[in-house]
Amino acid sequence: MSEMMTTNPDNIRIREMTIDDFPAVFHIGEDVFTAESFRTLYRTWDEYEVTTFFNSDSELCLVAEAAGTVLGFALGTTVTKHNSPWKYGYLVWLGIRTDIQQGGVGSGLFKEIKNRMKEQGVRMMIIDTSADNLPAVRFFEKHGFGDVQEHVYMSLNLTRKSRKKTVKKP
Repeated sequence: MSEMMTTNPDNIRIREMTIDDFPAVFHIGEDVFTAESFRTLYRTWDEYEVTTFFNSDSELCLVAEAAGTVLGFALGTTVTKHNSPWKYGYLVWLGIRTDIQQGGVGSGLFKEIKNRMKEQGVRMMIIDTSADNLPAVRFFEKHGFGDVQEHVYMSLNLTRKSRKKTVKKP
């Protein structure tokens, strides 16, 4: 059983992620983004999420730490659409240790990644989360996000044999 940790926002340092942070970031994500909690998550949390973002957009891979312990992370990217003058920022993952959520770590990470995206010329920032993930929806609304759009998620299990209706010939 882990001891509950309290956070003091003054002691939290937000910095770019390094290779040495991979295990801590991966394990925090593994605890936060579970299949049971996020059944409609279209992305799956795995070690490739960490390495892919780190290799492509390392300046948008951030960790929050206090006393040498990683408390949370943010992984983002930018997207430029063909025939659009706008550059978009996409905050793909924001994960905070489950024992310290609501302690200001997420807000610190969000503010830093937002500032970095603005410095890169991003005009609009995008996030997505499950409609029933009310803590995340409230968090992002508190940080200025609006225009909530609901998505339709559908799935097709390709490992099940389909039942074809057969037409009997006369």
